[in-house]
Amino acid sequence: MTMARDVAQLAGLLADTTRAAFCLAMLDGRAWTATELAVHAGVAASTASEHLNRLVAGGLLVERRQGRHRYVQLANSQAADLLEAFIGHLGPSREQPRGLRAVGASAALARGRTCYDHLAGRIGVAIADGMTEAGLLEQTGGFAMTEAGVSWLTGTLGIPAADLTGTRRPLARACLDWTERRSHLAGTAGAHLLRSFLEKGWIKRIGTGRAVRLTEPGTEALQDLLAIDAAARGLT
Repeated sequence: MTMARDVAQLAGLLADTTRAAFCLAMLDGRAWTATELAVHAGVAASTASEHLNRLVAGGLLVERRQGRHRYVQLANSQAADLLEAFIGHLGPSREQPRGLRAVGASAALARGRTCYDHLAGRIGVAIADGMTEAGLLEQTGGFAMTEAGVSWLTGTLGIPAADLTGTRRPLARACLDWTERRSHLAGTAGAHLLRSFLEKGWIKRIGTGRAVRLTEPGTEALQDLLAIDAAARGLT
């Protein structure tokens, strides 16, 4: 019964629209202030503080203070994985966006976005497919980097080999994409891939949300490195 109680308590943390909205917002990987989250969810600051206290106490969020400001963010990649699993289980939203701005934002998220610390959307899935076709990623029975794939990460992308090891987090993990209904690359490799693409200017964030877009150099890089035709795949 102890395990059952713990599962119920964890589920209870998300059994509130405001707390769920907070957690979903933080899938962008950023640290948010309580004020920003209150505005995002349309609740009073005092209400936001109460909900955040519960989420921190329950282990889904962590907080840090800088001067008078209190920042919160998802506790770790496991918390992000849990949220993405919930979204994937729900399937596509039945509520269609209304208005040009909402439709545009929805289309941008579907095309490319960050999923906590890795790439998702059509861009993320296309990269996983391209890596698989190039013999860098194995998708049989789950995701696994091949020896050639590890060499590609460290050699071609210049990711330090030490950054890919020495952690309990798996090197490669399949993460079900809730818009594409297929898997993109998560895990340590996925996180460093996103970081590398951002540092090289191959993708850029759109505004302050989760959406990202391919740049012209990024489009060329995908073609040169993974034989991905970005225009044909609807990535641009």
